[in-house]
Amino acid sequence: MVSSGIVDRVRKEEGNERYEYFLPFDDEETVLLIDRWKNEEALDIHHKSEMMREIADLKNKYHLSMKVEKFKSMEEK
Repeated sequence: MVSSGIVDRVRKEEGNERYEYFLPFDDEETVLLIDRWKNEEALDIHHKSEMMREIADLKNKYHLSMKVEKFKSMEEK
């Protein structure tokens, strides 16, 4: 994701506010991605972008699985 330039391109997308990876200390098989978008519309546009095909190709190439969880900020009402 990083070396292919996808991460930088996602971060430059309209509506992207955060796109960061984290590695747990006790689980070398897991990578946590935290991304935040201005609104659902921006996220929907991202999900329909060419980058999502590239991400899917990488996922298939490296036999990765994903689990998606949605969190709401405590500042949101």
